[in-house]
Amino acid sequence: MLSILIWLPAAAALIGAIAGGRRTAGTLALAGSLGSLGLAIALIAEYNGHSGQLAHVVDIVWIRSLGIHYKIGVDGLNLFLVAMTTLVFSLCLLAANLRSWVKPEFFFLLLGIAQSAVLGALLAQDLALFVGFFDLMLIPFYLLTGIWGGPGRVVATTKLVIYTLVGSLLMLAGAVALAVLSSHQSGQPLNFTYTALQAAPLGKGSQEWIFLLFAAAFLVKMPAFPLHGWMPDGYREMPIEVLAIFSGVLSKVGAYGFLAIVLPIMPGASAHFQTLMLLIGLASILYGSAMAFTQTNARLIIGYSSVAQLGFITMGIFALAPQGAQGAVLQMVNHGIVVAPLFMIVALLAARAGGSEDIRDMGGIAMRAPVLATIFLIVAFATLAMPGSGNFVGEFLILLGVFKTKMVFSIIAFTGVLMASVYVLRVFIRSMHNRAGPHVESRELRWRDALVLVPFIGAITLFALYPQIELSRAERSVTTSIAAAAAAATPPSSTPVANR
Repeated sequence: MLSILIWLPAAAALIGAIAGGRRTAGTLALAGSLGSLGLAIALIAEYNGHSGQLAHVVDIVWIRSLGIHYKIGVDGLNLFLVAMTTLVFSLCLLAANLRSWVKPEFFFLLLGIAQSAVLGALLAQDLALFVGFFDLMLIPFYLLTGIWGGPGRVVATTKLVIYTLVGSLLMLAGAVALAVLSSHQSGQPLNFTYTALQAAPLGKGSQEWIFLLFAAAFLVKMPAFPLHGWMPDGYREMPIEVLAIFSGVLSKVGAYGFLAIVLPIMPGASAHFQTLMLLIGLASILYGSAMAFTQTNARLIIGYSSVAQLGFITMGIFALAPQGAQGAVLQMVNHGIVVAPLFMIVALLAARAGGSEDIRDMGGIAMRAPVLATIFLIVAFATLAMPGSGNFVGEFLILLGVFKTKMVFSIIAFTGVLMASVYVLRVFIRSMHNRAGPHVESRELRWRDALVLVPFIGAITLFALYPQIELSRAERSVTTSIAAAAAAATPPSSTPVANR
């Protein structure tokens, strides 16, 4: 079942590319993505989360001499991330089908490959397999940006390649070192599966330098301050449907890697670098929020807000507390289903402002487009974590977890919540109210655009009304994931010496 879920999007897109035809390629790519979405929903309905164990495990020895397995499985950590990935890809592919593209067969083939690679990375239970999928998912986005991007696509693609390639190479070196040193220590043959690596933990010194290699790769991908240098150009130049996928889905693979790989396999290093990672998360919140204030380009406002949101997720993970980690996983899902429709709305607003994505050229359409304004308001409230939204639950759990372990960090991070309310409302008010820009056309949402946005609103509403649907299924897996690192971070209790 999981292999079908992973490979169906790429297979359908490949058939569409071979069959040819502008409509055929897009339609088959969309059908493959919707098929994976259906399987993901079936997994949610079946998985109860009480055991916290892997389900639907496939474990086949792939390269015996290197100890590499094709091992995949689903648990509470990746279950809803898989569902969120299939939902975002499906709706963005639907949006892409509503536009004309140069070389559409190649465009949709790249998106199909990207979806299969992301799903593979999330479901992989072998470190070498994860690294392979992690690198594969980046290649389509290099090409999608370089071929279909904006006027500055060459510079954007160059930065994206340099940053992510360096991060990937560091992670590859760390993965090889981790497996080789674990094999030497245990005396067992080379084995890259997560379970084998957890069973033979390395010494604290070895863990620490390998931790830094993985952290660099994941923080570049998220992106987190100060490793976000590729983000402004990349976000400005990517096609909007591609950007919605990249920001909504790919950034979560890095955060997921910390929970699925780094904390369970390198608990000592995770505890050692806890304060450093909390500082990076806090810096991302403050920097991303401050930069969102200074931007007038709607894409970059959302982009820097994502840096701040990923900062919250990083802090939740490295609070090394169950509440913080659960809030981080929930917030990964929430951010994906909120940021993707935000970018879609930006495209709709730009189409009504003469093609400009500058908020100074927008405004004055709320009364003439009440449906679009209402959808935008719902997404905006979810973004700023309004009480009653799923984002509020996620951020509350994150701040609660951090408060229990590092109270000062939690208090400072709370300012990020206040800042988000300002820059999000600034975008909404300036683009929907105030005086209309010089080239603004006030027209309502079309039904085909509603087909893309309404399912996102449904998902946002579901997690606002019933976040427990995710929390109950993830609780056991999340607790298991952070247990070793939390134990390593807890100072041993002092034992009183008996009087002689």
